[in-house]
Amino acid sequence: MNTNPRQLLLLEEVRARKSATVEQLADTLGVTLQTVRRDVQRLADSGLLTRFHGGVRVPSSTVENLAHTQRETLNAKGKARIARAVAEQVPNDCSLILNIGTTTEAIAKALLHHRGLRVITNNLNVAAILSGNPDCEVIVAGGVVRARDRGIVGEAAVDFIRQFKVDIALIGISGIEPDGSLRDFDYREVKVAQTIIEHAREVWLAADHSKFNRPAMVQLATLAQIDRLFTDAPPPEPFPALLQDAEVICTVAA
Repeated sequence: MNTNPRQLLLLEEVRARKSATVEQLADTLGVTLQTVRRDVQRLADSGLLTRFHGGVRVPSSTVENLAHTQRETLNAKGKARIARAVAEQVPNDCSLILNIGTTTEAIAKALLHHRGLRVITNNLNVAAILSGNPDCEVIVAGGVVRARDRGIVGEAAVDFIRQFKVDIALIGISGIEPDGSLRDFDYREVKVAQTIIEHAREVWLAADHSKFNRPAMVQLATLAQIDRLFTDAPPPEPFPALLQDAEVICTVAA
C-alpha cells in the first residue's frame, strides 16, 4: 500500500505511544472511529501495525527491521520526493557510493538520467537500477548477499570499499535517536556503512520523517559525521537544534 498523510500520522502516534486504542487515535487525529478502523486494518494487512485486543502497536523492535517489501511501500511518495531532491543536487561526472535501503533505491531511480556517474554500491537493487543508465558505471562490492533485501555485507565488502575515495556517499538509515546517533539493525551492514562514510569527501543522509525518534540496536554514526540531510518533512524536536549544532544542511523535499 502507499500510505497517505493521515495513515502516516496514525503510525507516528502509535509509535510515540508504543500502543494506542482506536478511540485514542480517533480523538488525536480528529476523525471518526470508522476511519481509524479502516486505516488500522489496511496498515495491519500490510504488516505495518499489529492489532491486539483493545488496540494496536507498531511491529518493530530495536533488533530487527521491517521486511524490505514493507519498507518499500511505507511512505513511498515521501521517499520519491527525497530522491528527486537528492538527484537535483548530485552533479554529473562525479563518483558516488550508495548503501543498502529503500530510500537509496529510490535515489538510484532518480539518477537514471545523470551523465558520467561512477557508482559504487553494496546494494544489488541499486546496481540493477543504475545499470539501466548507459552513462553510469556501476561497481558492485563483493561479500555476502543478504537474501531479504539483496544487500551485500561482511568483511569482504568492507575491504572492497576501502579501496576508494568518492565525492559523495548517499546513505540511508533505519533510525535517528534524540541524542543525534544514527542507528541500524545489522552489525555487518553497519560496518560497511561506517567504511563508506570514512571513504567519502561528503556524506549525504536521506531519511524520511518516520526515521526520527526510531530506535535501533547498533550505532552507525552521529549527525556530526553528516554534511547534508534530505528528508520529507520538517524534523521534530529536538532535531533542529541538533542539526544546527552539527552544522548539517537540512533540505526538506517539497
